[in-house]
Amino acid sequence: MRRIVRTTAAATTALLIATLAPALAGQGHSHQHDRLRTVVDGLDGPRGVDTLGRGRTLVTESDGSFSLVVERRHRPPKVVELGSVPGGFAPAIAAGRRGRVFLLTGAAGEPGSPPVEGSSTLYEWRHGYDAPKPVLDVAAYQVGDPDPDDLEQLPTDSNPFGLAALRDGSVLIADAAGNDLLRWWPDGTVRTVARFKPRVVDVPDGIPLPEEQVPSEAVSTSVTVGPDGYWYVGELRGFPATPGTSQVWRIKPGSVGAVCDPEKPWRGRCTRYADGLTSIVDLGADRRSVYAVSLSKLSWLAVEAEEPVPGAEIGALFRLTRHGHHVRAKELAKGRLVLPGGVDVGRGIYLTGPVFGSGALTKIR
Repeated sequence: MRRIVRTTAAATTALLIATLAPALAGQGHSHQHDRLRTVVDGLDGPRGVDTLGRGRTLVTESDGSFSLVVERRHRPPKVVELGSVPGGFAPAIAAGRRGRVFLLTGAAGEPGSPPVEGSSTLYEWRHGYDAPKPVLDVAAYQVGDPDPDDLEQLPTDSNPFGLAALRDGSVLIADAAGNDLLRWWPDGTVRTVARFKPRVVDVPDGIPLPEEQVPSEAVSTSVTVGPDGYWYVGELRGFPATPGTSQVWRIKPGSVGAVCDPEKPWRGRCTRYADGLTSIVDLGADRRSVYAVSLSKLSWLAVEAEEPVPGAEIGALFRLTRHGHHVRAKELAKGRLVLPGGVDVGRGIYLTGPVFGSGALTKIR
């Protein structure tokens, strides 16, 4: 089964979803009139997206390929394939300085097994390269940087998922299995910027667990630079994937060893920016807001069920804007995003998805 999150709870997924389905089936979809349009379709499991401006956007697909989409007036867009990295699930992508493009592959194989060649790796590409070159083995770094709050007896596991290129040439990496944020510099230096502690969540109705509350890992999937220059990280939330328990954290630039603690969310160099979201898989930002993509409003666990859960394919995009001491969340293109995977903001909001099967690059103006 294709999975977004590698989890040791896989054996119980079908049973859990079977009990959840009756409660979720009654949730309907509403519509609003955001100007959502298709830029280019026929993409295979698109996820990574980075808009460069002037109608040029980088996008990745499940075979590991990455392309430049060029929008043209009164003509279909032009899609120029630039290269590829090992596939299986579309990599993250981010444009850096001086024409550099960074790509990030996630984990492959079973949790705890030796890394598959080319997986869990940061790549660099620029015009003239025969192929992207690996610059960081993320899985190897995590062997020496175990998760102190691991709940699955896999403290050195790695599944790098989110990527952001900084102006100084360094790169931020959100590792979903490591529950941390890393920073890589071109000289090869790597530092752990922040760690995301587990959160105690309510067990959703119908899940046959003896406890009413259980600890659940953060699963840091996404990172972006916000309108204030701070670094923002989004969570997916581990098993039991309780809806409404994904947070967005705000981290002081330059931090090393920060702790993002849901029990102390207002202390230190990492503070909670937003709460109440579900299964965040990507973040973007413009001059005023942070944008959060939810893979599914019913949670990733509903998506990965052996039997389809009605409505599990409907994801969401939220604009998060600070007003005084509060952050307001406004849903855009409500009910019209199917398993979205990526977001970036320029002269319009660009989205990719579905992350499985035939998909498209779309745009909200």
